[in-house]
Parts: sequence; structure tokens; C-alpha cells
Amino acid sequence: MIDKIAWIHIVDGRVLSTRSRGRTRYYLPGGKREAGESDLDTLVREIKEELSVDLRRETARFAGEFRAQADAHPDGVEVRMRCYECAHDGEPVPSSEIAEVVWLRYADRRLTSPVDQIIFDRLLSEGRLR
Repeated sequence: MIDKIAWIHIVDGRVLSTRSRGRTRYYLPGGKREAGESDLDTLVREIKEELSVDLRRETARFAGEFRAQADAHPDGVEVRMRCYECAHDGEPVPSSEIAEVVWLRYADRRLTSPVDQIIFDRLLSEGRLR
């Protein structure tokens, strides 16, 4: 089981996504928990490292937990993604590990990882993605 935390940030029916260097798929920004970190500790650290954005902890809202086959891993390796929405300060700027920052619509779902595709389905069903 891969334990990840992700930030869901939606503007005008599009969701913020990133593509890491050396990868072809897009992923919601976030990352893996380090030993002893809470969900919010992980989220704040990862988003700062990846996008130079400061999340406002006091606005964090749990948006759901999603599971799927882990992208680019052997069959049977699952990722568990705990997602949060959160206000922020600053504009997303890719770090050295991020090749691209994009705003995706539901039509772009096929360009994302399996777990992100499940999240896109949920966001569409809630009327939040175009």
C-alpha cells in the first residue's frame, strides 16, 4: 500500500494537476507521508516543495479517500490517496521535480493516474468539473 496525500484545487471547473519529470501521466499535487507526519503536515510540506504555495491549514477540508492500482507499479500494488481542499497563498510555480503544472477538465481524465481518474469521476458527479 502506497500512502499519499493530495490537494484538490478547482478553479472554473478545472482541477490543478502536475506532471513529474520523467512521467507521462498527470497527478494531483501532493506526495508520500514521512514518518510521524499527519495528513496536513504532509500536504503542507509537499505542496510547498512541489509548487511553492503556502496552504492555510485552518481552511483544510477533507475531501475523501480513494484507492486504486498504483500507477507505474506491479499489479496488486495499491495507492491510498487522502485528499484535501485548502485555501492557499501564492501561485503554483513548478519546482525542479515538476515538469509541468496544468489545469485539467474532465475530458483530460485519460491523461491521469488510475486513482486520479476515480477522483475526477467523483468531482464530475458533484458538478465541480467541466
